[in-house]
Amino acid sequence: MGRRPGHAQGTGAGGLSAPDDPKHRPATRLVEAGRRKEWTGSVVNPPVWRASTHLYEDSADLAKGRPNEDGHFYYGRRGSPTQWSLAEALTELEPGAEGTVLYPSGVAAIAGALLAVLKSGDVLLMTDNAYEPSRVMAKSLLADLGVEVRFFDPLDREGFPAAFCERTAAVLLESPGSLTMEVCDIPALAAIAREKGAVSLLDNTWASPLGFAALGHGCDISIMSLTKHVGGHSDLMMGSAAAAGSHYRKLRIKAQALGTVVSPDDAALALRGLRTMGVRLDRSTATALRLAEWLAGRDEVAHVLCPMLPGAPGHELWRRDFTGGCGLFSFVLKGRDAAARARFVDALDLFGIGYSWGGFESLVVPFDAGRVRTASAWPPAGWGVEDRLGIRLSIGLEAAEDLMGDLDKAFAAMDAA
Repeated sequence: MGRRPGHAQGTGAGGLSAPDDPKHRPATRLVEAGRRKEWTGSVVNPPVWRASTHLYEDSADLAKGRPNEDGHFYYGRRGSPTQWSLAEALTELEPGAEGTVLYPSGVAAIAGALLAVLKSGDVLLMTDNAYEPSRVMAKSLLADLGVEVRFFDPLDREGFPAAFCERTAAVLLESPGSLTMEVCDIPALAAIAREKGAVSLLDNTWASPLGFAALGHGCDISIMSLTKHVGGHSDLMMGSAAAAGSHYRKLRIKAQALGTVVSPDDAALALRGLRTMGVRLDRSTATALRLAEWLAGRDEVAHVLCPMLPGAPGHELWRRDFTGGCGLFSFVLKGRDAAARARFVDALDLFGIGYSWGGFESLVVPFDAGRVRTASAWPPAGWGVEDRLGIRLSIGLEAAEDLMGDLDKAFAAMDAA
């Protein structure tokens, strides 16, 4: 949990200015954010503070208590300089945020944020292209707590207001969708939610604050799986939620009530990954765009789902609202069956088969979006009904030419039978 410099916690290392100060661009914030002298001492990085018990000076000190804010030792669940540094750094990267709460996974961040703004009897509107664990949460955790979840088509902006009722308390958005990469009009949807009195939450893992300023575009809460781009090395699990004002306070209090805490060792790994996230994103984004262009010219490919690619679905909204991208995109095979897709995936050498993304290594996973959609069609209108088998690629830091060669070999193996 971390508050933005300039609030109760003061400024960062070297008098770091507020996130919207033009003197400190995102690349500089990635290096400087969260590195307060009182937390780092005479070294570059904050040490790993492993502690459950925080000691008081005497009985008077114990009786006085400690403010419920980062920077004040209380007990291990409220963190120590290692966690505070990470949370504050993330806050400084999110324009408009007052604070950030850390969670032990991305799914925990989604759950924690939703539990902070929902109660029994409420209705949650969830985008139909949501991360599948979010959908599972809707049918299990939230349903068990008496929260009704209704799915909506994220591309139907005109029909969106009709999805609300007097019990609608929140809207969960995800853009681009983590499998099918639809880009919705986030500012418009968030504005409608606000007019209706609902809290808007965005799973912003794909772009991160470096590529999309969620709060600046009208969202109330910005959620990330830090497991992905921030960690960057496929060796930690963590999530975050950033917000301003009362929403941040609700996030913090609910997380404390649930006993949510992250390991200081994992926080240190996330801080290490954060410092290089910008250059890694630049590299993986450039390679992904190059591969997307190459795939768009392949006869075996029906559709490339990469909003960064000119002419691809969602590109105009991406170009209007986003300042960056990442290495995650998908494509759809043309007229092949599941066996052919399996041959393609199995023939890859440089792409590991795995569900995560944002690491230094490239990954692949097949998907069938129609299996879970309930409020929007898959394949979309205008596509051939046989063009439905998707493949998602997470592009790492390998050479683009080597990845192209691996994909080319896999296409040959797919049709060899």
